[in-house]
Amino acid sequence: MNIQRHPVSVNILGKEYKIICAENEQDDLIASAQQLDHQMREIRLSGKVSGAERVAVLAALNLSVELLQTKQNSSPDSSSLNAHLNKMYLKIETALKNV
Repeated sequence: MNIQRHPVSVNILGKEYKIICAENEQDDLIASAQQLDHQMREIRLSGKVSGAERVAVLAALNLSVELLQTKQNSSPDSSSLNAHLNKMYLKIETALKNV
């Protein structure tokens, strides 16, 4: 199956970027560009950082932290998962002894 790729124009801090992506990824690309633009504008408006490159790096770091936190919050802690599995094991073992 051949996936069609097309250029998509996105604007970030007033600059236009053309990015080639698959048709089924265009909406996500546009939404991501809008989120990045918003993040960069907030950082620039804070007045604490000057230079587009520094603003971009800080925005990327902020978004990366958000992504990591989301991933960590969506997957169960391995120690609590192990404890839960051990409880299930004991219940199954007890149930099998009573059969």
